[in-house]
Amino acid sequence: MSPQAVAEVLEAAAPPPQVRIAIDNESDVLLAGKHGRRLASSLDFSPTDVTVIATAIMEVARNVLRYARRGDLLLHLIEQPGRVGLAIVARDKGPGIADVSEALRDGKGLGLATVRRLMDEVHVRSEAGRGTTVIMRKWTHRRQVERAGFRSEMQVTR
Repeated sequence: MSPQAVAEVLEAAAPPPQVRIAIDNESDVLLAGKHGRRLASSLDFSPTDVTVIATAIMEVARNVLRYARRGDLLLHLIEQPGRVGLAIVARDKGPGIADVSEALRDGKGLGLATVRRLMDEVHVRSEAGRGTTVIMRKWTHRRQVERAGFRSEMQVTR
């Protein structure tokens, strides 16, 4: 498919519904990883990046389960000029993280340091007693998608 055809398909695509996964038990963690793997594959991420994305998703989902007992994950495709990607938002109403910067440091707490290394962007908001929101993004360059052959069923939110 030509770059112009890809651009036309992207512009014509209606925003897809977000994939929402309620996290209440370990099977939900696995389901979140499966959905992340499927969405990342639809963007033609490398097999390594697909695994990285699924790993990061399962890590934050396990954190939701471990520390808050329940929460949810939202996964959706995103686009910026010259690149497309996958955004993941994990939310819970648990106890919160006392020191987010400490949790993001290598070798410290909650697995967030690992997630920070795996993903291109990681933002954490947390308030004691009110919960935590983790926003992660992984990007692939549109040129990679065009070379691999754009999949017309893919829809991208802006």
